[in-house]
Amino acid sequence: MSDHNKARLQITAAMAVWGTIALFTRAIPVTSGELALYRALLAAGFIAIYLLITRQPPDLRSLGRDLPKLALSGAAMGFNWILLFEAYKYTTVSMATLSYYFAPVLVTILAPLLFKETLSRKGILCFVMSTVGLVLVIGVPPAGGGQHGIGIAFGLGAALLYAFVVLMNKSITRVSGLHRTILQFLAAIAVLLPYVCCTSGLHPEVLDGKGLLCLLILGLVHTGVAYCMYFSNLKSVTGQEAAILSYVDPLVAVLVSVLLLHEPMTLPQLLGGALILGFTVWNELS
Repeated sequence: MSDHNKARLQITAAMAVWGTIALFTRAIPVTSGELALYRALLAAGFIAIYLLITRQPPDLRSLGRDLPKLALSGAAMGFNWILLFEAYKYTTVSMATLSYYFAPVLVTILAPLLFKETLSRKGILCFVMSTVGLVLVIGVPPAGGGQHGIGIAFGLGAALLYAFVVLMNKSITRVSGLHRTILQFLAAIAVLLPYVCCTSGLHPEVLDGKGLLCLLILGLVHTGVAYCMYFSNLKSVTGQEAAILSYVDPLVAVLVSVLLLHEPMTLPQLLGGALILGFTVWNELS
């Protein structure tokens, strides 16, 4: 197998792993803030060991003006996780994920405002049709519609924060790959630790064997291993390939929701999800 195909396979595997996150977060009996903090701690430790073993020390002298952007994007990443975990609690995994994947559409709209990029007719069409898809997803709630609406709102909040992280990363030029990621994780820890201590507090004692195992899998596999697989192989694929492969994540999440968790999904919601993902993928194509 060629290096290019190996890279595509590992990126696809990382995306598939991310698509199963909700299976594990629902089995961890701590608040979303505490869970996000533990995830950042475990992942930062794992990636630090990986960089040490592979002899890839960060060049701290090159940070320069990117350090405040790394801190802001890391803080946004931490609270993005909190909102996504909350979305999983209030609505189905498929609806939370489809709401979250509205983020690339937000990037398409916000990038011209922040970076003076040209918004094409194609970009406008993709935004409109993805918004129609989102209306279909929101407009046909399953049983417990009020809770569903709260979950969708959390998912859209997470999407907005993720779009902010993406846009900040576009302006970070001196740090890349796993070095950028671990610095963002450290920033997330610096923000989440006082936030959690001042709100819910730390309660590791509530973790039983199952919860602890799921937490370790979430922090080490879903975040540490998957991030290493993803960022270590990005240089071997084109930007368009990476963008298209990223949609393995929501597809796996929808399958997990319907087939494993047996959560309801109506035909209009399925159509709305197809519009969101379909037009977002098309927007990524050159």
